[in-house]
Amino acid sequence: MSTTDGGPWWRSAVIYQVYPRSFADGNGDGVGDIGGIRTHLGHLRELGVDAIWMSPWYPSPMADGGYDVADFRDIDPVFGTLAEAETLIEEAHAAGIRMIVDIVPNHISSEHPWFKAALADPAAPERELFWFRPGRGENGDQMPTDWRGEFDGTTWTRTPDGAWYLHLFTPEQPDLNWDHPAVRAEFESILRFWFDRGVDGIRIDSAALLLKDPTLPEVVADTPHPFQDLDGVHDVYRAWRRVSDSYAGDRALIGEVWMPEVERFANYLRPDELHAAFNFDLLGCAWDPTLMRESIDRTLHAHAAVGAPATWVLSNHDVTRHVTRYGREDTTFSFHNNLDGTPVDLELGTRRARAAALLSLSLPGATYIYQGEELGLWENEAIPEDQHQDPMWARRGHGRDGCRVPLPWSGDEPPFAFSTATPWLPQPPDWKGLTAQAQSGDPSSMLSLYRSAIALRRDELGLHDSAMAWIDLHPQVLAYCRGAAFACVLNLSDAPVALPDHESLLLASGPLDGDRIPPDTAVWLRMR
Repeated sequence: MSTTDGGPWWRSAVIYQVYPRSFADGNGDGVGDIGGIRTHLGHLRELGVDAIWMSPWYPSPMADGGYDVADFRDIDPVFGTLAEAETLIEEAHAAGIRMIVDIVPNHISSEHPWFKAALADPAAPERELFWFRPGRGENGDQMPTDWRGEFDGTTWTRTPDGAWYLHLFTPEQPDLNWDHPAVRAEFESILRFWFDRGVDGIRIDSAALLLKDPTLPEVVADTPHPFQDLDGVHDVYRAWRRVSDSYAGDRALIGEVWMPEVERFANYLRPDELHAAFNFDLLGCAWDPTLMRESIDRTLHAHAAVGAPATWVLSNHDVTRHVTRYGREDTTFSFHNNLDGTPVDLELGTRRARAAALLSLSLPGATYIYQGEELGLWENEAIPEDQHQDPMWARRGHGRDGCRVPLPWSGDEPPFAFSTATPWLPQPPDWKGLTAQAQSGDPSSMLSLYRSAIALRRDELGLHDSAMAWIDLHPQVLAYCRGAAFACVLNLSDAPVALPDHESLLLASGPLDGDRIPPDTAVWLRMR
């Protein structure tokens, strides 16, 4: 276990995201499953992570990669059974690893019994659990609003009886009406269902979108947004906090909150709301020392104001893998800035990703690792058009499949022991040098770097201190100390810089140039 600050585990944990379709296939059908996760649990134990965050594994038509949930109290047969999930939770705990499951409260699947009942009968009481509205225009054939969805598509679909229903994502994901007490009671019951089965935390998808302005105003600049970050959403999470606090063992609520205003983001982390939330500020930041330092300062300041731990994320199942991002001329990330197909220097991106690992793993707070990040995987941008699965692809012309490609475990060609069948998404043949097996015996590999960094994070006393102080070494260098004797130095300049006075080198993201740190390289030092 690498938890460092002596407080509850979620304040400083290293948390590993498993996207179950792509982690490992245990039954040979080309799709990852619980059996595959159990088989490779040793990989996560050796990596040294504190917790697994499991992306949705519930029954789903898979219109949006499992985020269209038909039943939150069961497991999709493609992944296994509820009994297998309970066994995995037990086995993870035995390995010293906590379990976090993903809950999607903004919407459910169109195959959920509630929505099927609502669709079947205009008078059904279940209609009140969703956002059914009449259309505009003389014949009601115009959508109730002109809202744009999270995938840039329209947000209303008309039913055979003439009514329209709201979906901020796909038509197969109808939005729930969180003003209805039955919706709130149902999700509190779902939390208890999984806490009763021993899970240690709940990750909350699209946490800021639940409430809508019932008057359905249009989105107008400089006016309150009709469905993002409405103040009433905090009452939902205060109720959820009461549920989690009723269980022993530091159960945690962790929100996915995409929020440009750091202060509004921090509102979700007040002492009676969520325990933690994903901080995407650094993830989207350019590889630039001034901007990165500002991002880190902004994040730490906002979290300190509410007594919450910061979180650090470089990649996840929704964003371009950072080896690819950092190898581009434009190193930022935004859903609204499509950089697919722009030139990538994978050698440069890998070097920067190694340095970023030492940065994220030594900042105060919790660190999230997306599966395959520890192998140095890049985005697969060569998926044939007819093999794309992500609904975002059809709506935007680019999607998230490239970061969801199945992991390479061993061997010299696909499927790299992910499965005995053809994987559900194609793997690049060039990943043969990035398999877990190939990297395990190589002390210079990305996997070895992650293992060493996480072990040092656990053992190095300087990283047990929640404080951090900047060291001014060079305008193009990020350097900071943790505790009295630990420092991280990251050279973002285009020339080597001298190592500061120190007692010993603990870890380096790449080879040093004598007593100098090459560009795009980070070191951990024990200071005098």
